[in-house]
Amino acid sequence: MAASPTPASGPGQDDRARGGRLRRTLLNWPVVRQLTGSDPLGRGSASVSERTAGLTARTETADRVVRSVCPYCAVGCGQRVYVKDEKVVQIEGDPDSPVSRGRLCPKGAASENLVNSPKRQTAVLYRRPGGTEWESLDVDVATDMIADRVVATRARTWQDTDEQGRRLNRTLGLAGLGGATLDNEENYLIKKLFTAIGAVQIENQARI
Repeated sequence: MAASPTPASGPGQDDRARGGRLRRTLLNWPVVRQLTGSDPLGRGSASVSERTAGLTARTETADRVVRSVCPYCAVGCGQRVYVKDEKVVQIEGDPDSPVSRGRLCPKGAASENLVNSPKRQTAVLYRRPGGTEWESLDVDVATDMIADRVVATRARTWQDTDEQGRRLNRTLGLAGLGGATLDNEENYLIKKLFTAIGAVQIENQARI
C-alpha cells in the first residue's frame, strides 16, 4: 500500500502555526491570565510564569538565619540575614521587629551589597604625598601609620592649661566623626577612644 503523501507546507499552514504560537504566548502572559482567569487580583497562580515557578528563593536554601539590625541610620530596623556556606546570601526585614515590623527601606534591603558587592574595597590603599598612584598596604602597616600620626598630632597640639592657668588637658588637633552605619557598640568604643586621647570634638551622623 502506498503511503499517503505528506501535505506540502504552504503560507496558510505557516500563518496558522504562527497564530497558534502567538495565542499560546498571549494566554501565558500573567496579565492575560489575571484578567481572564480565576485570579483577578493577581495574588496567586496568575502572577507566576513558568520561568518564575522554576526559581528557588535564596531564603529557602539558606543554612541558617541570623537576626540583626540594619547598619543604616538611627531607626534600627530589624533584619533577617540568610547564610549559606558561611556567606550572606540574602537580607530581608524581620517581621518580629517592633521597630520596623518586617519593613526595610531601599538602602536596608540592599545592605547585602555591603558584603557581596564586586565594588567593595577589600584592601587598604595609600597614595603617598606627591604621588599619583594608589598602592596597596598591609593592614598592620596602615594601622601603625595611623597610630604614629595620632600620637604625633596629640603631642604637637596638646593643651595642659589655658592663658588663665585653668586646667584643660585636651587637644584640638584631633576630632572624631562617626558614620550612620556604625552600631551602638562601635560608637561607644569610638567615644571612649577619643575621650581617652583628649579629643573634645566628637560628633556622629546617627541622628539622620
